[in-house]
Amino acid sequence: MRRAFPSGMAGLFAVAAMFWITAPARAVKPFKDQFEVKYVKKKPANEKERAFAEAVAKAECSVCHEGKSKKDRNVYGRQLAKLLDKETDRENGDKIRKTLDKVAQLKSDPKVKDSPTFGELIAEGKLPGGEPKTDQKGQETAE
Repeated sequence: MRRAFPSGMAGLFAVAAMFWITAPARAVKPFKDQFEVKYVKKKPANEKERAFAEAVAKAECSVCHEGKSKKDRNVYGRQLAKLLDKETDRENGDKIRKTLDKVAQLKSDPKVKDSPTFGELIAEGKLPGGEPKTDQKGQETAE
């Protein structure tokens, strides 16, 4: 009698490795958690807050990232990355919150005089880095 277990396990490892290699960008969990504590209401009081909470949940890592690499950030994520280091700041909740406050005051497009700040976009119920870019199949794409 032949054993199928070892070859089956090899297949599972191959599939797992493929997903790991092609995994989309992942947020630094403490950064994501602090963003959600600050901006996402657990009990939304109105439709705008509810829509924003749903948009953040759907966007996941795309609140700050775009494309398929962890290094690909949208305009909001690039501003946060200038002020936060994922290795040294991940456990510094106070610095993360202060950085979120600083970035909220920045213009979403510094080249456009009247562009809203990131904080104004969030207050309007919009994702600060814009809507995630997707292809026809709904998969995130690199710019």
